[in-house]
Amino acid sequence: MPVMDLKISVLADRPDLLEPMWEAESPWPEFMTHDPVGNLYYALTEQFADYVLVAQDPDGNVVAKAFSAPFKGIGELFDDGWDGVCRRAVRTLVSGDKPDTISAIEISIKPGLQGSGLSKQMLAAMRANAGRMGFTELLAPVRPNGKKDPSVPMSEYAFLVREDGLPVDPWLRVHVRAGGRIERIAPRSMVIPGTLAEWREWTGLPFDTPGPVHVPFALAPVMVDLQHDHAVYVEPNVWVRHQIL
Repeated sequence: MPVMDLKISVLADRPDLLEPMWEAESPWPEFMTHDPVGNLYYALTEQFADYVLVAQDPDGNVVAKAFSAPFKGIGELFDDGWDGVCRRAVRTLVSGDKPDTISAIEISIKPGLQGSGLSKQMLAAMRANAGRMGFTELLAPVRPNGKKDPSVPMSEYAFLVREDGLPVDPWLRVHVRAGGRIERIAPRSMVIPGTLAEWREWTGLPFDTPGPVHVPFALAPVMVDLQHDHAVYVEPNVWVRHQIL
């Protein structure tokens, strides 16, 4: 498939793209949209507009988007990965502190166009934008989208490689090919709690047995507690570090 000619804009320069960006079809399963910490970051998208990229095809349709977040770092990579980035970015914004670290939040491609090379283009644009904003490296709590078996530990899956030495996971492979270095696992990168009724609504599954439940597109089991009427999804991600030259 030929590489699409994209027009990639910074949202701060094209605020008119905010509404079309949100209206574009999402590739994420419903349960992934209910992370309470992440939703706090997305509610403040306009405050992070310098770090949001929107890609349009030659007809002007939004086909991809990329979010990153600046924050005041603590020196070491943290266990709470994606949630931790969102939390720290919002805290830095509210406190008025000067950010010294930047991390990817999301790169998403319109359904039907995944696997066509757009993710590579968006990652390159995100790295370039981080450099434009004065950062020398970009962190990323990567969600390895090729992981199909929730029971396999991320500490095992993330380091599986092909014969050519590149990661088995396609999204990790994009990052490594772009110069990223896999550093460590973020074991509780994303935490999504909900009542059993909410999880039934999000997934269409019965959620009528206690213990681990395998949900399509989840990277780890969802843990169900019938007695207390809730289920919790704790997703591990993989920290990748990109140097920006």
